[in-house]
Amino acid sequence: MDFDLSEEHQLIRDTVRDFAEQEIAPVAEELDREARFPYEIVAELGELGLMGVPFPEEYGGAGGDALAYALTIEELARVDSSVAITVAAHTSLGTNPIYLFGSDEQKQEWLPRLTSGRALGAFGLTEPEAGSDAGAIRTSARLEGGWWVVNGTKAFITNSGTDITALVNLAVVTGPGEGGRKEISNLIVPQDTPGYTRGAPYHKMGWRASDTHELHFEDARVPEANLLGRRGKGLAQFLTILDAGRIGVGAMGLGLAQRVYEMSLRYARERSAFGHPIGSYQAVSFRLADMATRLEGARLLLHRAATLKDQDRPYETVAAMAKLTATELAVWAADQAVQIHGGYGYMDEFPVSRFYRDARVLTIGEGTSEMMRLVIARAIEAAGE
Repeated sequence: MDFDLSEEHQLIRDTVRDFAEQEIAPVAEELDREARFPYEIVAELGELGLMGVPFPEEYGGAGGDALAYALTIEELARVDSSVAITVAAHTSLGTNPIYLFGSDEQKQEWLPRLTSGRALGAFGLTEPEAGSDAGAIRTSARLEGGWWVVNGTKAFITNSGTDITALVNLAVVTGPGEGGRKEISNLIVPQDTPGYTRGAPYHKMGWRASDTHELHFEDARVPEANLLGRRGKGLAQFLTILDAGRIGVGAMGLGLAQRVYEMSLRYARERSAFGHPIGSYQAVSFRLADMATRLEGARLLLHRAATLKDQDRPYETVAAMAKLTATELAVWAADQAVQIHGGYGYMDEFPVSRFYRDARVLTIGEGTSEMMRLVIARAIEAAGE
């Protein structure tokens, strides 16, 4: 059993880390303060092939695997979560649905633009009254003369309002289903569709440089051919999409936790109290020991989930475990980092405060911690049958 990264994966990690440190770190605080979307950085990431890491070269992707993608997101989040979530949402929610379920024509039309970073994709699932209960969505689409007519509202949609956003993959109710349930399907809705508008950007606690909007549809019409996959298979499709996406969000948690640990370790060595570095006191050194230990465990779990996916083996439960473990670690580690930094940790002049704000949403997006525990518990129950 080999726990070391291959030379190829080490190269990917080092390449992304160098880019993040040199190009993102110097402007991350400014982007956060101004809530400014990082267009220049996205363009550079596209040139490096990092906007389409896990997709085949025939569609303009980098031909990487799930582990390469996880390493990419981890290294981006280690420096800035706004950039990391922009890439993660674009990859797993904007591009992956078309790659997994799109027709040949849809793939040829959209994937080269998306994987190159020339255009961004989004995924419209959550609604004001439908989050974890995805089956409660109300946004509807009726088929009328060869067109889908869409009405409804989506909430908290990442990458949905930038100047380079090309489309949103939209979960809609297309009719009554079996057993009284709704028939849910997914549609590709281009950004310039008449009747499709975006609300003002949200004012967020964290991820301030990422793009997040509410979406409104009033008799928005898209061609019948924009149906993504088979009609009525939308629920199964986005569950598959979310399973893969949890590796990315878990990687975000891991990268953030790694960085706040590094900042805390450095500060504990430099800051003195009562004539000694604060890291020499048990109250601080034990916090650092726990952070280091939990980081190792989360990294192994996340890399296992990615490796299982790459081997075409069942990975969904391990991905839920990895997402739960890494994101809860990020929230806890960021809190520990603020405590170690003391009053300085509460000041925006120290980056630890930004990481603290960015960490909190990780246990909510791509499935809450409560939903992850439910997924894991059901898997345990099923294994015992």
